[in-house]
Amino acid sequence: MRIEGLAKAPLAGCYPDALENKNKQPLSTVIIMESINTRAANHLSTLLETWHTQRDERQWVLGTVYQTAGSSYRKPGSMMLCDDLGRYFGLLSGGCLESDIQRHARKVLASGKTATVRYDGNDEDDISFQLGIGCGGEVDILLQPIHAGNNYLQLDALKRQLERRQPVVFRQKIPTDGESETELHPLTLGDHEAGIPLKRPMLTARGGTQWLNTPILPAPHILIIGGGVDARPMAQQFSNQGWQVSLCDPRPANARPAYFPHCKTYRCHPDELPQHLDLNSIDAAVAMSHNLNLDAAAVRLLHQRPMQYLGLLGPTSRRDRVLSLSGISGNEQESLLNGILRAPIGLDLGGELPESIALATCAEIHSVLHGKNGRALSSQVAQTSPHQVSQVRHDR
Repeated sequence: MRIEGLAKAPLAGCYPDALENKNKQPLSTVIIMESINTRAANHLSTLLETWHTQRDERQWVLGTVYQTAGSSYRKPGSMMLCDDLGRYFGLLSGGCLESDIQRHARKVLASGKTATVRYDGNDEDDISFQLGIGCGGEVDILLQPIHAGNNYLQLDALKRQLERRQPVVFRQKIPTDGESETELHPLTLGDHEAGIPLKRPMLTARGGTQWLNTPILPAPHILIIGGGVDARPMAQQFSNQGWQVSLCDPRPANARPAYFPHCKTYRCHPDELPQHLDLNSIDAAVAMSHNLNLDAAAVRLLHQRPMQYLGLLGPTSRRDRVLSLSGISGNEQESLLNGILRAPIGLDLGGELPESIALATCAEIHSVLHGKNGRALSSQVAQTSPHQVSQVRHDR
């Protein structure tokens, strides 16, 4: 492992300060704080929320994968946060390297300077090799201190932009002498024309230094029409992905906030929803009200919106009745059937309970939003070499 600006340190536990209690924190305090924000714990928006609530109470370091070679668990642009209690939030590996990254983060806090660390799975003297991780690739990680002096790396602004559902490019300078610089710009088609991909991070050279350019998009926005008992695991599955979830149901007995703690609930008929919600912000929707008229209203409301997925719970016979009740034209129905409408919903995973349906539907939406086919990875690499198998698995 190559470390710039840091001395090589031995592997440590995941929460060294908490375990050793060097900061004299009561263990009860450490345990309680560790339980904060376990929902979608590795999603960037959750990391930023966790950091922001304790921004000035603790000292923080931002860890970012900025370059990889060969096989790696996470790709460039992946981020994690470390604090001075020895805690970390997010993952830059499968959990194998985080404790060692945390030790280097503590040295960054002590020096106040940005550092880079390389893990080489092919080097017998490297920690990643000694742990037997087996990926066999190289991972370069940037560790930047976060404080008022460097404008908190503009993480405050990044958090606000994502809350406003604004796509951005987050630029981080790879240091030459411990400096810490970041830039935040709106993500536009001009970035793509300038050679910056709209989805994948990349390194670029500027003024003799390297910058990591990471496009960051707001979390997908999912709308559920119907707040019955079977919608609870559906909403939970979506929430666990870090997705923004909205729920619409006019019936008093349904969509109770206590059962949908991470959803924005709208107690109105679908026809009235445009008065309260920007429907153009929705990426996918599922109609599962168990009421033909409500589901028909949902189809009528959403069929021309710029979304990627419209799911309808139930068999094809029910689908046809809902489409007929919706009042949309035959051509529009045909366009839906050949386009975004999925009915029945979900991938063919087996199972008939609400939890199984939620899992199958979440997996289908996930594959659609990421432009994938939902097939098993093993079936796609059955005829390829071991090297190609590794590439398919880690490029997903």
